[in-house]
Amino acid sequence: MRNVIRGFLGLGLIGAAAGFWITAPRTIDPQTIDGLTGDAARGEQVFWAGGCASCHASPSADSDDMILLTGGKAFATDFGTFYAPNITSDPTHGIGVWRQIDLANAILAGVSPSGKHYYPAFPYTSYARLNAQDVVDLWAFMQILPPSDVASKAHDVSFPFSVRRGLGLWKQLFAHPEPVVRTDLTAEQQRGQYLVEGTGHCGECHSPRNALGGIDYARWLGGAPNPSGKGTIPNITSGALDWSEGDIAEYLSSGFTPEFDSAGGEMAEVVENTARLPQSDRDAIAAYLKAVPPVSNE
Repeated sequence: MRNVIRGFLGLGLIGAAAGFWITAPRTIDPQTIDGLTGDAARGEQVFWAGGCASCHASPSADSDDMILLTGGKAFATDFGTFYAPNITSDPTHGIGVWRQIDLANAILAGVSPSGKHYYPAFPYTSYARLNAQDVVDLWAFMQILPPSDVASKAHDVSFPFSVRRGLGLWKQLFAHPEPVVRTDLTAEQQRGQYLVEGTGHCGECHSPRNALGGIDYARWLGGAPNPSGKGTIPNITSGALDWSEGDIAEYLSSGFTPEFDSAGGEMAEVVENTARLPQSDRDAIAAYLKAVPPVSNE
């Protein structure tokens, strides 16, 4: 009997050790960004393409305050309510003591400077597709943004989701930076893919999720319930959206649909970002969306 008990205890310890290893936060190789020099002007384009201000600007900010990244915006989900943090250069309440590698680990690996998993309300599952140069350029731009001493608000998350270590297993299941659309794409469509699948993280809202919060890639960009519980986020594949490439590019510039309706809600904030991008990027996004396999609403 003692041998049986010892056997079970041994198996339990092995299982615990394996679980501890599987769920451990994993950072990027520092050589990924070694030797790269950031350019703030290019970083500003990454900033707008990534929608940083849409989440991290104060909820009361107007268009002139969008680069004051005090945080505070709430994101209600089935797993709790998450609040965007202060990511200004303030050393106490922001990220003023971070190094360039800290930002790279946050964006590309979803890991904090203290070695903890970030919740995927921060869309690092998409940002993981960014190239290292864009991350370094973004860092250079963020260094010139104004500081704020507004304290970040704690997330409202209950057990078991409050145990961040479990996110290590979630990442193993759902955080994969491979391209979603793997058909042959033109150079313009590839640029659009980078902006949609990576920087712009469009699939985080426009794709449905499974019960564990992982994106259902079989219905990529095929629409999803609104996490707020109000309505749905539309299907933007050609299975439901019959706009031309020109229509899409114009919408991303002016916010006007072909029917002369205008963007509202959070999409209006997205348009504020995409309107600041070069026309070639809006054209690339449109070209990519027309190449995405159609998803039917039926």
